[in-house]
Amino acid sequence: MDVSTCLKSLLLAIRQYRNNRSALNASQLQKHIEDVSGLKCGGVLFSGQVLPSECLSGLMEVAGDPNTSHALTGSIISLLAQFASGGEAKEALHSSYNFTGTLAAIIHCNRTTPEEPLVLQCLNVLQQLTYNMRTLHCASHIHELISFLMQHVQSSNDDIVKACLGLMANLCRHDISVQSHIKSQSNVKAFYRALINFLGHNCLTVVVFALSILSSLTLNEEVGQKLFNAKNIHQTFQLIFNITVNGDGTLTRNYAVDLLGDLLKNPKIADYLTKYKHLSVCLSEVLGLLHSKDPDTASKVMELLVSLCSVPVLRKLVCETVLRPPAPRLQPGTRKCVQARGSEPSLALVHWVTSPLDGPEQCYMQALSLLAELFEEAIDSSLCSSAQSFVELLLQEVLVLLQSPDSTEGDQLLKKHSLLVSLCISSQVCSEVVLKTLELMSHLRQQMPDMETSFYRILQDQRMVTPLSLALTSNCREHVQVALHILFEAAPLPDFPSVILGDSIAANNAYRQRVGELSIWSSSASEDVSFMGKIFPIMHLQEKVKDVHMSEIIDVYEQKLSALACKESHLQDLLEAKALALSQADRLIAQYRCQRAQAEAEARKLASLLKDTERKKEDLQTELNDHLLEVERLKSDSQQLLEHNGRLQAVADQHQELKGTYNQLLSRYDKSEGMLKELQAAHISLTQQAEGLRKTNEGLKLQQERSLAELAEKEQQIKGLNTDSCSVPGLQNDLRRQEEQIHEMVENISILRKELNKTEQARKDTSIKASSLELQKSQLEAKLEKMEEELSKHSQMIAMIHSLSSSKLKGDATANLSL
Repeated sequence: MDVSTCLKSLLLAIRQYRNNRSALNASQLQKHIEDVSGLKCGGVLFSGQVLPSECLSGLMEVAGDPNTSHALTGSIISLLAQFASGGEAKEALHSSYNFTGTLAAIIHCNRTTPEEPLVLQCLNVLQQLTYNMRTLHCASHIHELISFLMQHVQSSNDDIVKACLGLMANLCRHDISVQSHIKSQSNVKAFYRALINFLGHNCLTVVVFALSILSSLTLNEEVGQKLFNAKNIHQTFQLIFNITVNGDGTLTRNYAVDLLGDLLKNPKIADYLTKYKHLSVCLSEVLGLLHSKDPDTASKVMELLVSLCSVPVLRKLVCETVLRPPAPRLQPGTRKCVQARGSEPSLALVHWVTSPLDGPEQCYMQALSLLAELFEEAIDSSLCSSAQSFVELLLQEVLVLLQSPDSTEGDQLLKKHSLLVSLCISSQVCSEVVLKTLELMSHLRQQMPDMETSFYRILQDQRMVTPLSLALTSNCREHVQVALHILFEAAPLPDFPSVILGDSIAANNAYRQRVGELSIWSSSASEDVSFMGKIFPIMHLQEKVKDVHMSEIIDVYEQKLSALACKESHLQDLLEAKALALSQADRLIAQYRCQRAQAEAEARKLASLLKDTERKKEDLQTELNDHLLEVERLKSDSQQLLEHNGRLQAVADQHQELKGTYNQLLSRYDKSEGMLKELQAAHISLTQQAEGLRKTNEGLKLQQERSLAELAEKEQQIKGLNTDSCSVPGLQNDLRRQEEQIHEMVENISILRKELNKTEQARKDTSIKASSLELQKSQLEAKLEKMEEELSKHSQMIAMIHSLSSSKLKGDATANLSL
């Protein structure tokens, strides 16, 4: 079954499945997908024709549908993953068909089950698809994909971790928008810690992925400066070189080389590398990989060397390492010697420049870029003598390539042994190679014997018209400047085909104008090369019968024939332009249908999202009304609480006043209690004095009674002695003395009675004051108890106010949050 029939059956199966998603239709579709997978139909699928474009669009729609089974989705991804590694198919999947967004949507739909094999399959294909490709930050589900990757880099599944890290490294590299989005996440610090922990992982691939992400995110920040400081950077260099030389696969080596290239863009790290003590040994080991038979490995090694050449000090070291020892001189066309002496890096480099490879053109371009860097360093330097033998070898090989091959060997010889012809089938590589070779010859024509003669002979060759015309009408400023420099050298030459060059430039301009009118989607430069790339081999084969010893007349006729051929090419140009217009129209129709299908799918998604949003809006409106009622109720409660709070505030003020009065009474009470104690002490002392006076009074009374008794006795004696005249004067004297004593005693008794009365009065006053103070004390104690009761009540009321106020504030905050 041919490819066209398979694609038609596949498209029919896709339509049947979209109309009826039954198990039978799903199995039929999966069978047709497997049939297409067995065919090598990449060129047809991505040719831009209507049928393949509709098939791809349908497959994208089916795969992006969440209702599609995992088995069918996995089959579609497996089919498209065959073309995700590189080339125009990868570009088409990435940009035209939004395969990246489809895979991200599948991962988002299955984010709750990351252990599913389909998720790992999508992650691996995304890693291939986004390598060295810039992903639009506004693409569908990219933010969700980044969140998924940041969350699952710490998964227990090593395969998931490796895929997440590799994909994150691709997304972060040279994409400021993705880097800014990651840095704005709340868990970015935890993400950084996880990446730093991965630096000690036992898998070198995981370590390189983590270093690549950290260099993209933190190289110019404080974390990156600590991580890539002078102490740690040497370990990083050693790790990168070890992976490059002894890596367990091309994938790890590619990321290691990319990491070193990114680090060298930092001047400080580039300076650290120049001081790395093992650099010479590591560089020799890296150059040994040029002898590998894998073009991808050799291309990545040469890319690493070109990155090192961006630092002047390192470029000199690379040049010395490559050009020492001098390469032996080879005879033109001899290739076996190059392979036999493969231990020398310079010979291995010539091998990759001149060997017939069917691989990608990137290997050739990296080799040419490396040669340009080496020769720029070697010219006018001490390495010029070391490079002389290598230049002679290279120029001999280039001259062999520039010569016309034997016509008897046909296209097979052109395919196997001509670098320039093999490069003519892709873009502007042929023109770039020819111009770079001529520029190199222009620089070396004074140093090399016979170089100037060969240089001017090649400039007068009519086959130089096509590369010069393409370069002069190119969009690249460097190509235009190089072409002008070569044209300045070639214009004064007598046999330079200036007329044919002018016609070719005019044809290119007319072709560009027609292409621009036909479509705004196509690239002018690539179309020019696709047209002129067909003319160059034809002219190359038409003129291979030219004999350099023919007469001038034949040369003139050949120039006229060339002019006629140029006119014929103009007519052919018109036909090809029409064919190109038809193919572009088909491609535009396919793109329109693809975009229409994508738009319809997006419209369906938006419609479902709109319904969900309206339903959520109704639910939120109901909740909002409830919250508004709750807010009104809370407002009324708050107003009541405020009023109650005012009343409580008044009570609190009254409480403060009572508290002040209480403090005053308490101070007065303390003073009264002090006075009471003093009065009690005075009362005790007065009582003691009164008791002493009472005892003294009783003694005086006894003494008075005795005196009265004695007085009576004396009176009796006086009466008895009245008769005795001689004793009367003496008795009178005794009587006077006794009367005086009695008088003194009476006076003392009166004085003591007065003092006793005073003491008794003072005791009574003291008793009255003490009783009054005790009464005041009892009254104050009663008031104090009442105040303490009121104080406890006020404290309870204040606590109630605080609790109500805090609940009110919480309620207001909840209401505001709900609103």
